[in-house]
Amino acid sequence: MSEETCSLSRVGRRASEPVRLTCYAVFVLSIVFTAFITSGIGQFHIPYKTILGLWLSPFDETFLTDVDERIRYIVIHVRLARVCLAVAVGGALALAGAVYQGILRNPLADPFTLGVSTGAAFGASTAIILGMGGIHFLSLSALPAAAFMGAMVALYLVYLLGRIDGRLHTTTLVLAGIIVSTFLSSLISLLKSLNEDSVSTIVFWIMGSLSGRSWVHVALILPYLTIGCFTIFYFSRELDILSLGDIQAQQMGVDVQKIRFWLLLIASLVTAAAVAVSGVIGFVGLVVPHLVRLLIGPRHRSLLPAVFLAGGLLVLIADTIARSLLASGEELPVGVVTAILGGPFFCYLLLHRRKYLQL
Repeated sequence: MSEETCSLSRVGRRASEPVRLTCYAVFVLSIVFTAFITSGIGQFHIPYKTILGLWLSPFDETFLTDVDERIRYIVIHVRLARVCLAVAVGGALALAGAVYQGILRNPLADPFTLGVSTGAAFGASTAIILGMGGIHFLSLSALPAAAFMGAMVALYLVYLLGRIDGRLHTTTLVLAGIIVSTFLSSLISLLKSLNEDSVSTIVFWIMGSLSGRSWVHVALILPYLTIGCFTIFYFSRELDILSLGDIQAQQMGVDVQKIRFWLLLIASLVTAAAVAVSGVIGFVGLVVPHLVRLLIGPRHRSLLPAVFLAGGLLVLIADTIARSLLASGEELPVGVVTAILGGPFFCYLLLHRRKYLQL
């Protein structure tokens, strides 16, 4: 047995092939079933038979029914677009969380550890204060662009603060992220105190929401998500090796600084794109990777696809609850629902399953 194989065996054994494929199938079927159920939930009642016909009509014209254009628009361009965006956002945040936990070797790392999400929140808050929320280009508000820019500025600051002697260190990166996140959070509080009229808008955006989103927002996140998924999966072997420690990884021929930088950049870009279209949705990137490790194991080649699917399913369920829980028809912030669902679960892991928090 080679040294590399022996070393990788220390990362942990993955689940057997039948178990892994079963988990993938369960996640996919759960997403499809939840998407179908949630497409029938709303103030405007639409029969599930009509929804199924509209879903299948592009593949077989026999399913094409004489449906009112208003119903078609609601099903395809409102509810289905929101479903796809929820899956994309949840998958992106969960995938980024798995990467952060791998490269930082920190089981408590998630997309907010490095201040990327707080930077996005600061960028969006600044745009709201400046009155840019009403500016639209190609049916897209200026808020996502401002949030994306804020996230990239925050990442750049963390990168500058986290370098010691020209090298990135996991401990300093986490500390730099906490510093930048705390500083930007205080600036957001300052902005809210300076303009009380915009407080409700800022708070609702910071807590995350998919209300009013469309296919335009799906198209915005899709390029970053596609490139990010392929790149992260390509470096899945390096993620396994990095979990052994820097010295061990260097002995196995991995350029630790280069790989860590690119994975950090890609994961942050994916996070920034997700937060830009949905606002800040917490606990997804923290809880989902740990949950999936219980089922799949720690090997990233098997873990990453399952993490993406589970993250998409969690946000889809949370969004369904957020928009249907109140009888008055008002929507709760999705971030509140994910915190309610994910917080107790992670506390359970922390108290009773400490061994599963080891990367």
